[in-house]
Amino acid sequence: MDPSKALADAERRPYWLDKPDRPEPVPPLIGRTTADLAVVGGGYTGLWTALLAKERDPSLDVVLLEGDVIGWAASGRNGGFCSASLTHGLGNGLLRWPDELPVLERLGRGNLDDIAATIDRHGIGCDFERTGELHVAVAPWQLAVLRRQYAAARELGLDVERLGRDRIRAELDSPTYLGGLWNRTGCALLDPARLAWGLRAACLSLGVRVHEHTPVRRLCDAGRVLRLYTPAGRVDAHRVALATGVFPPLLRRLRAYLIPVYDYALVTEPLPPGRLAEIGWRNRQGVSDAGNRFHYYRLTRDNRILWGGFDAVYHAGGLIRPWYEQRDATFERLAVHFFATFPQLEGVRFTHRWGGVIDTCARFSAFYGTAYRSRLAYAAGYTGLGVGAARFGANVILDLLTGQDTERTRLRMVREKPLPFPPEPLRSAVVQLTRWSLARADARGGRRNLWLRLLDRLGLGFDS
Repeated sequence: MDPSKALADAERRPYWLDKPDRPEPVPPLIGRTTADLAVVGGGYTGLWTALLAKERDPSLDVVLLEGDVIGWAASGRNGGFCSASLTHGLGNGLLRWPDELPVLERLGRGNLDDIAATIDRHGIGCDFERTGELHVAVAPWQLAVLRRQYAAARELGLDVERLGRDRIRAELDSPTYLGGLWNRTGCALLDPARLAWGLRAACLSLGVRVHEHTPVRRLCDAGRVLRLYTPAGRVDAHRVALATGVFPPLLRRLRAYLIPVYDYALVTEPLPPGRLAEIGWRNRQGVSDAGNRFHYYRLTRDNRILWGGFDAVYHAGGLIRPWYEQRDATFERLAVHFFATFPQLEGVRFTHRWGGVIDTCARFSAFYGTAYRSRLAYAAGYTGLGVGAARFGANVILDLLTGQDTERTRLRMVREKPLPFPPEPLRSAVVQLTRWSLARADARGGRRNLWLRLLDRLGLGFDS
């Protein structure tokens, strides 16, 4: 099918945020106030930090400051995959923290259980479905990748099933599939914007003071408190949780560790039962393929297909601009790949197309730290797998702010930082060379060139 025809009527906005019942923003901060804890950023990390802080100590005075509206950035633009993994997948965890991986997997599964319990306890209607995830091989070399992942998963006691070509196509029928894995319990699907809105409502119900359209312009040490300046107000806080992701940080040291990478997605019109039956998908799992540049896709509540990934775009200088959220060449490429994967769905049209910025770091999973004599703590660098891991990150932030010695804070993953990215213009050259090398590896049976092997040895890289 001509991709331009399939895309002709697609709205240029995130599907998840295009809801008539989205909540009205709460008023911005005007004037001066104080707080025991100020949370900067209203994405998942900030929302979970505020909520968990009140659950730990209901008497705590917590204020949350969001520069736009809750969930408008990565938390409302992602694919809605809520993974148990805290390490951006099993392979990345094995590469970086093999000795800690049994603990990290246990903590990750417990974190996902706790997310499910919170959603139920607060009545958050975010279409939470713990259907698991299919990892599919679409090239022969990817079968070996999945075999290694299966062996590692079984050794860790994970609920993973290996599927041959016929079995995987019985779950979801694509002529491109050669085999796959079904991680049955390690991933849930949800509506990411409704999760953010539900967490906001839960925070408000527990007494968190939330202010939207309240960007924090400056932070300074004012002696007994940290002082946060906003356009129309000021907050003096005893503790600060920094949860701004990839956006220009109030802490300059973070700039060396983070780069903004743009990811893109499409959503189809709802599939009637007859069309959905052409591809199966009775068990509604999330799906991702095993390439270096990979697609992720899933069904929504009304049986649309969200289809994203593959292109990961870094703009020279690390710029973040609203117009980068629309990239027609990528949307057309995604549409072509969609119909190559599901030729049975010829004639299906897309209703939404959008992009969003991801906070990427060299180790592909979140890192943590403190500043101002441990009165400020942060988590950043989730690299696109933060829907679930953000709750874990929030707990780490609170442990660090309260000085608690916990199983979380003793982890090497928590104590260590990723390698920093080089400064511009070398940073752009490194990222573009790495993107080219990953594409070349996909085209050459997974064989990694000298550059990728060097990055592997250094622990520095770039992933989609």
